[in-house]
Amino acid sequence: AVERLVMRYLAAFGPASVMDVQMWSGLTRLRGVVEAMPYLRKYHDTEGRVLYDLPDAPLAAADAPAPVRFLPWFDNLMVAFADRSRMMTAEQRKAVCVGAIIYPTFLVDGTVGGMWDLKGGVLTVEPFHPLPDEVMGELAAEGARLMAFAGVEEGSITWRPPRSSATT
Repeated sequence: AVERLVMRYLAAFGPASVMDVQMWSGLTRLRGVVEAMPYLRKYHDTEGRVLYDLPDAPLAAADAPAPVRFLPWFDNLMVAFADRSRMMTAEQRKAVCVGAIIYPTFLVDGTVGGMWDLKGGVLTVEPFHPLPDEVMGELAAEGARLMAFAGVEEGSITWRPPRSSATT
């Protein structure tokens, strides 16, 4: 049963470390379980940690472009990893992860670029640092799709100025 949970986790979030699986699941002492699953592929991250993945899971090329994405409150991507430094800086994490709250974020090139909110048909976008015009255009297009998904028929986007340089 625990092996199935590990497999399901890796199907959604792999490659990942044992600590990542434990952080997401709340279970402890999973190293022995994961290491006893010899069919898992093993990788090493830049820090030398072992990352596990499903044997047939595709691995994106390092230079593959990552589209901008809006992530909701408490998105699994924000809570699925023990080490979130791959996605955001420590200062950004202080703004995004406040106590038990995980605020909505948007991704640029696979990392957290800022926070957002949607209220009363207005999508408010607050980047952590200045964004190129091309990225702002991509966010506007993705924001329009987000509002359509949320049932907003005549919405608008408000751009807040970038947060202080402490969050970059």
